[in-house]
Amino acid sequence: MFSGKCFYRKIVIVMVPNQKLQSKVNLRDYKDLIETIAKVEYQKFSTSHLIELPELINIGNHTLYILFKNHSPENYNNTYLSTAIKWAIRNEVRRRYKWYSLKNKKQQLEDENGNFNDEGFGYIDNAVKWAKNYGLNIIIDLHKTAGFSFDKGENESGFFESPTLQERFYKLWEHIAKRYAVSDGSIAFELLNEVTEQSYKDIWNSIIKNCIERIRRIAPDTYILVGGYWQNSPDAVPDLEVPYDDKVIYNFHCYDPLMFTHQGAYWVENMDKNFRLPFDDVEPPITPEFFIERFSRAYDAAKENGTVLYCGEYGVIDLAEPEDALKWFKAINTAFDRLGISRAVWSYKKMDFGISDSRMDKVRNELIQYL
Repeated sequence: MFSGKCFYRKIVIVMVPNQKLQSKVNLRDYKDLIETIAKVEYQKFSTSHLIELPELINIGNHTLYILFKNHSPENYNNTYLSTAIKWAIRNEVRRRYKWYSLKNKKQQLEDENGNFNDEGFGYIDNAVKWAKNYGLNIIIDLHKTAGFSFDKGENESGFFESPTLQERFYKLWEHIAKRYAVSDGSIAFELLNEVTEQSYKDIWNSIIKNCIERIRRIAPDTYILVGGYWQNSPDAVPDLEVPYDDKVIYNFHCYDPLMFTHQGAYWVENMDKNFRLPFDDVEPPITPEFFIERFSRAYDAAKENGTVLYCGEYGVIDLAEPEDALKWFKAINTAFDRLGISRAVWSYKKMDFGISDSRMDKVRNELIQYL
């Protein structure tokens, strides 16, 4: 208990406007910082297709807007701002991932134990039905399998070393064959997308043979596509074994020359994100003869082994000028036609290569002639 007199003092707080805070902050001054952080983060999440780069840039802009709304930019250094942008982006990706994981479980063909998911197969059922309605053919392409993905970021490993995972792979293809096999050529199977390392060559050839043997017990007449190492490189085609039968086709992908088709690609190691390469500046020049020479060993191997070639992916990144992309498509299409190679462009929509994206509007009518 206090004794004596008690004095109360009035405290007056005078709010003085911060003149710097009142002035409008121009977020364009932070454009480079925002885009740098967004691109670095995008490299970590891009393969999941949960979010696009422009969305990450918008998150960065919004984050700084909120910070600067109540405090002067002078209160923050670039390290703080970079961290704030990074965590805002990661929080949004985390939120989407939780939603996507719940949604995507329904779309998967099998669970973590290899049990088949009928709801997941339902998505393929729909695609097959729609394709049939519109007179389209389909290739069912297993883009990854338990223990392997062409994308290192997905941290899948062990498939080529594990008989257990290989058996799971065979059983999955047996199930696909039971469900979708046809004899009219309207549906084909592609066993696995873009085997990576050359060191897998021998075991991959063995897996191909074993898998086709098991598919053939169910689907004797369905076409089957097989590709080689180095992401389905045409250079790997000669190392594929002689086809199991006359309905096995050699498959390859082509993005040559990579410095042109992937100019500025954020996922390519040592690629300057600001690098651009006009079509007419490429050396050696991109001509039909360039591609014919590029495919020659694969073409000869297919011919010698009694099969044909199919190009399952080819395309140009959306950072290239549309007119330059058109020239590339014209050159490679001429080579395809001369060699009798069927093909499928990557990609129809978005995913960094979309030919139906608005950027291609002014060249699309001519582009369609070269597909």
